[in-house]
Amino acid sequence: MSDTTASLRRKIKSAGDLQAVVRTMKALAASSIGQYERSVRALADYNRTVELGLRVCLRDRGPAVPLIERNGARDAAEIGAVVFGSDQGLVGQFNDVVAEYAIKALAAVPGTPQIWAVGERVQARLLDAELPLLGVFAVPDSVQAITALVGQIQVASEAKRSAGEYAQLYVFHNRPQSGALYAPAGQRLLPLDAGWAQGLANIPWPTANLPEVMSDSTDTLRALIREYLFISLFRACAESLASENASRLAAMQRADKNIDDLLETLHGTFHRLRQSGIDEELFDVISGFEALAKSKAHPSTAD
Repeated sequence: MSDTTASLRRKIKSAGDLQAVVRTMKALAASSIGQYERSVRALADYNRTVELGLRVCLRDRGPAVPLIERNGARDAAEIGAVVFGSDQGLVGQFNDVVAEYAIKALAAVPGTPQIWAVGERVQARLLDAELPLLGVFAVPDSVQAITALVGQIQVASEAKRSAGEYAQLYVFHNRPQSGALYAPAGQRLLPLDAGWAQGLANIPWPTANLPEVMSDSTDTLRALIREYLFISLFRACAESLASENASRLAAMQRADKNIDDLLETLHGTFHRLRQSGIDEELFDVISGFEALAKSKAHPSTAD
């Protein structure tokens, strides 16, 4: 059925309303990217403080401390993993990319993976791959909500690790990249290896006065390691959220352009149809005028 000017007006209005929604989502995504990126940068000073504290605790202990693997040996028991994805759509291949990366990375590690998914959509991808899931967490909707999520993950993972249900813990997420939207990344958080400890030992102390650990050094070390894990999970979550919003921003930019193209087509069709209607009306007026003029010029004779 051919379009009428009335139907075209309705289509133009609907497209305009949709474009307003898309542009609002673009603005929200751009704003969210900024706040999550700032939260990652804000971790730098705290991370530095924790690393310096760990350096002091490890200074005289070497690699033979709790949670640090010895001689590079890795336990081939079950593997814990946290995969950050999204709860919402309009993010392109965001969940597919991180799920595929996690699946390939875990397949290369000896052991059986046990996974916590952050986000229902990445959970679905992992279930499709028939990976065993320990649970699913909701994706935070703000920077302030990240702390609560990380706390829940730490409690759940610590309970499983204390029960001896896994020996290694990995985290997988998408990370913002310059020149691209994002790229998948992974990190082994536990056990902490000798290379990690050596890297901390090489950090220069900022002053000439070296500190001493006054309380139980093992308790202090465990507390600092918990903070190190918190920072690592917080950073992974914030980077994932920044990447998610970058992907959504790109999707909204494409949608905005497509709507612009559609509106241009609809406006062009509307103007052509309106001009065609005007031409037809003018033709009818001219035809009527000419017929009237002929009738006046050649009046019929009465009998």
